[in-house]
Amino acid sequence: MPDQVLDTKGLNCPLPILKAKKAIAQMDIGQTLEVHSTDPGSVMDFEALCRQTGHQLLKSSQDNGVYIFLLEKA
Repeated sequence: MPDQVLDTKGLNCPLPILKAKKAIAQMDIGQTLEVHSTDPGSVMDFEALCRQTGHQLLKSSQDNGVYIFLLEKA
């Protein structure tokens, strides 16, 4: 179970990343954030975000056009 779920469906780049960065900034180290997005570009965006920030991308999947990411705050 994630500590927080963020629904960014219907939003295009860069909004899903910006909203996720804002949400994860308010979390404690080790907490998890699950993000739901419909933007296909978000796959590469969330991989890049984790590389740049040190947060861990625990899960990346797609279900019926919805991309689901599970991030752990570093």
